Amino acid sequence: MKKTILTGLRPTGNLHLGHYFGAGKNYLKMQNDYDFYLEIADVQALTDNFNNPEKVRKNVTEITIDLLSIGLDPKKVNFFIQSKIPEIAELTVFYSNLVTVARLERNPTVKTEIAQKKELFGNKGESITYGFLGYPVSQAADITAFDGEVVPVGEDQLPLLEQCREIVRKFNSIYGTTLKEPSAILSEVKRVKGLDGNDKMGKSLGNAIFLNDNEETIKKKIMGAVTDPNKIKKDDPANPDICMVYYYHNLVNKKENIEKICTECKKGSRGCVQCKKELVEAMNNFLKPIKEKRKYYEENPEIVKEILEKGTKKAKEKAEAQMKEVKKAMKIDY
Repeated sequence: MKKTILTGLRPTGNLHLGHYFGAGKNYLKMQNDYDFYLEIADVQALTDNFNNPEKVRKNVTEITIDLLSIGLDPKKVNFFIQSKIPEIAELTVFYSNLVTVARLERNPTVKTEIAQKKELFGNKGESITYGFLGYPVSQAADITAFDGEVVPVGEDQLPLLEQCREIVRKFNSIYGTTLKEPSAILSEVKRVKGLDGNDKMGKSLGNAIFLNDNEETIKKKIMGAVTDPNKIKKDDPANPDICMVYYYHNLVNKKENIEKICTECKKGSRGCVQCKKELVEAMNNFLKPIKEKRKYYEENPEIVKEILEKGTKKAKEKAEAQMKEVKKAMKIDY
């Protein structure tokens, strides 16, 4: 039997290149080898978007279309909406008794996100909600509700998975061996950098190319991308290794073109404007098949709705079966 894999994405906006190369390409491989459950994590999106529910609701459909557009097959992947699986919320409550506030505050991923909030929002970032702090507990419930054995993560998410493993061990030590400890599959691609050179491409950082960006938007973004600051004149030699335009050529252009670009850049026979225009063309060619699939699903919203309904139904059945075992172990199967 295939192992069960569980992963999720928060519907807070459309997917960008960072999502595609950091996660999406892995999903395309994994959908053939695992019993794949892909959660549209609307409840977790509300942990820091609780005052903007319209945004979360709209993006449930948007992010599903993005995922279908990159080639995920609904016959192989069970797309489901988190809020439609009440067993996850139940498990979150049960697990909240198994982890201390101090342990949650020490979680490196949580600490980093809190620091980012303070940087973005100043003193308002001090007001961290119970739901936000308990995010790792909710994530543990997501994974174990489906008896998840494998979880695809980036290195920055490993502390969250380790917290889940701790909760599983604590539960099993008290109530008897019931839950499986999930293992990680690390992304083969490190975090994709932003157009501004930032180590992270992010929705809130304004440095991302989204999978549904139109050609004019892509052109505008790329023409403003960071290049080698030491290249002043067109024929000055430059260092492609510190140029974000060359960095993105490596992601979306053909290998033979990349080698030519690198050589010309170092010789000083390539201007930045020319290089950016070529990247615009390569980027649009790369995104063209994704956009064509997106157009199909946008024009057939009933298909997207049916995919979510079918996937959610199957996820609900699996979570219900798991909850029976959990409640039996906890002696609350009245």
